[in-house]
Amino acid sequence: MEAERLIEAGRRALAGSRGALDVMAEAWQAQALARAIGSRLALYGPVELRSEARALREIGAGCSALDHPSVLSGGARAAQLSGIADVRPALAGLALLLGEAGIALVGVACDTGEDGLYWQCIEAMDAADESLDRVHGMLRRLADRERERDGPYGGIRGPAPSAAGP
Repeated sequence: MEAERLIEAGRRALAGSRGALDVMAEAWQAQALARAIGSRLALYGPVELRSEARALREIGAGCSALDHPSVLSGGARAAQLSGIADVRPALAGLALLLGEAGIALVGVACDTGEDGLYWQCIEAMDAADESLDRVHGMLRRLADRERERDGPYGGIRGPAPSAAGP
């Protein structure tokens, strides 16, 4: 499945989450998707994004949170990633998903009285925040590339010709 569709499915699932464990599972799904997108961009993405993409794919590596039964029972949505049709909208959507996951995790952390769940939320929030920083870095690099390509006059190269003619 294409990245933007997976991201949208993740946003819908996160919005429909009921209870702390559902929110945690969806936050972990979002992190797994971020890592999968990072992996894909590290291999096939624009050259200027590859270092940030490699860093994105490493965030949360070895994190026990991704072994959560709720994630494992349904499988990681990220495993369905087939491609990234357009990098900029995919990264923008991923940024929204990670931001929403972070906000949902704050709510769970504030509402829980269970120490273990609280620290899992903190770990997941840190991963989402670090991933979001990497995604924002890639979006900045894409914007810089466009500015360099378009030059100082935007999409127009050089000054406009005179109305009186040559």
